[in-house]
Amino acid sequence: MSRTVTAMPQSSVALTLVRIRNALQSVSYDWLAIPLRLAVANVFWSSGTEKLADWNAALALFRDEYRLPVLPPEIAATMAVSIELSTPFLLLFGFFTRGAALVLLGMTTVIEVFVYPQAWPTHIQWAAMLLVLLCRGAGRFSVDELIWRRLKG
Repeated sequence: MSRTVTAMPQSSVALTLVRIRNALQSVSYDWLAIPLRLAVANVFWSSGTEKLADWNAALALFRDEYRLPVLPPEIAATMAVSIELSTPFLLLFGFFTRGAALVLLGMTTVIEVFVYPQAWPTHIQWAAMLLVLLCRGAGRFSVDELIWRRLKG
């Protein structure tokens, strides 16, 4: 069966849609990476500061609710807070972004598998943002880019 390709009608609606699509397509990833970095940083920073504000409650959470296999609650809580307070700074400045994204992807996976499997809609959103940052990096407006430019000479 032969298919013929027809040109898009030249109506004002079609032309407007084409212009809008082209304008959106032209937005540089460098600009899109900024809100991605900030959104992910905010999620984990908020969680870390909440745990740090009441360390006894955080330990109780890891002991009674999270109950991670293998790791004692004190070690798991310390690791979680350390990650939640350090990686947001890395993301904010775009420094070691891919490494931070990988660590947070690992943490998200642990949370999804062992702690809150029913929260997959939220976790998949975090994972999607983190995967973009892992694969594409921090963008031009970052410390990573400054370092990369130096390394390239």
